[in-house]
Amino acid sequence: MLFTRDRNFYRTLFHLMIIVVFQNIIAYSINMADNLMLGMYSQSSLSGAATVNQIQFLLQQMTLAIGDTLVIIASQYWGQKKTKPIRTFTGIALATGLILGLTVFILTTLFPREILMLFTKKESYIIQGMDYLSLIRFTYPLFVLSTILMAALRSVETVSIALKISILSLIVDVSINYTLIFGKFGFPEMGTKGAAVGTLVARILELVIVVIYLIFADHKLKLFCKDFLHFTKEAFSRFFKILWPSFLSNTLWALATPIQTGILGRLSADAIAANSVSTTMFQYLKVITIGEASASAVLIGTTIGENRGTTKVKEYSKTLQVIYLIIGSVLGISLFFLRIPLLSLYDLTQNAYQMADQILLILSIVMVGMSYQMPTGIGIIKGGGDVKYMMYLNLISTWAIVMPLSLLGAFVWKLPVPMVVLLLNSDQLFKCIPTYLYVKKDKWIKVLV
Repeated sequence: MLFTRDRNFYRTLFHLMIIVVFQNIIAYSINMADNLMLGMYSQSSLSGAATVNQIQFLLQQMTLAIGDTLVIIASQYWGQKKTKPIRTFTGIALATGLILGLTVFILTTLFPREILMLFTKKESYIIQGMDYLSLIRFTYPLFVLSTILMAALRSVETVSIALKISILSLIVDVSINYTLIFGKFGFPEMGTKGAAVGTLVARILELVIVVIYLIFADHKLKLFCKDFLHFTKEAFSRFFKILWPSFLSNTLWALATPIQTGILGRLSADAIAANSVSTTMFQYLKVITIGEASASAVLIGTTIGENRGTTKVKEYSKTLQVIYLIIGSVLGISLFFLRIPLLSLYDLTQNAYQMADQILLILSIVMVGMSYQMPTGIGIIKGGGDVKYMMYLNLISTWAIVMPLSLLGAFVWKLPVPMVVLLLNSDQLFKCIPTYLYVKKDKWIKVLV
């Protein structure tokens, strides 16, 4: 039976997925708005902020590993309706995240120039980046804490507050950025530093609102009770045993991403422009896949925690995989047909336009594969408690296959840019086979609580 007859399954899945998707779209729109306004202000401002955002991207992936670990454990406890252990593990996650956020804050305070020089050697970009970093570094601990708290809420199926916070954050960030970057309404023209002010205020607001919600409005977690900071050696050990594979995998993937971007950057200016435009469109549709993965992880973890047996978990798994393929096919077809009208919005050279069109054709196919393997790996397998499989798969595919092939394709075989893009994204296709074969087994179903 491909589709489960359990109506509660569909109600829970689509409720979680729709809200998380909209939240991710809004969060991505914040970055897009920042880039657009800084790009309108000056190229050096945009490039300086983009350089600093490499730090944010690395921190984000590390933080997501902590949040995902919390969701994997807490959702199983939520299936048993036990909130006391969830509070304990949330406290451990927050302590871990705070150490991470403060470490990045201290390093960027003591060695700002040295860190930025790891990403660029151009002095004008470093100067603008240091201006931006002087304020944006204060957002790092705030971002980590907010993300983990919202992960704790997601694990008990509370997601609407995160969407509302994201909408408010978008309004505040864009309003302040517009006012301070360009010096509108009598305020000083601050350029890059103005963008940092907008992000800092938005991050403070996010944390304050989620804490207020947890104290006064949340009736599930009741987080700030006496057992919130009641850590035990056993709890720490269990948390870090699940955390380290995700943390390692996310960190190495985050380090590989700028290298992959750099491969295209060394080919031609048209290649950079074509890839940038194509990736922007691709990312907007990718957030739907990320939403599927997040919702599935909570659903699978809760089902395991309810101790309803492996038969029910596997039944849900089959239905989820069919849903992934259907949604992935719709996304791929949408990208195929939307590519021409969307490309017409950009002022590109003829060569860059043709490259972007060819890249989008490739990404239309990649979208289908990614929409299957990513939520299956993260939402079902990882959400089911098996955290090591995705680590091994990602490390082997990225560092042993994709990176060597892409380097050879770009600099030895001298392949056309669209073919290099295909090699860079090839893992989204070939990972489908081992992921499908692995999920058919029962090994990924692990009771962690």
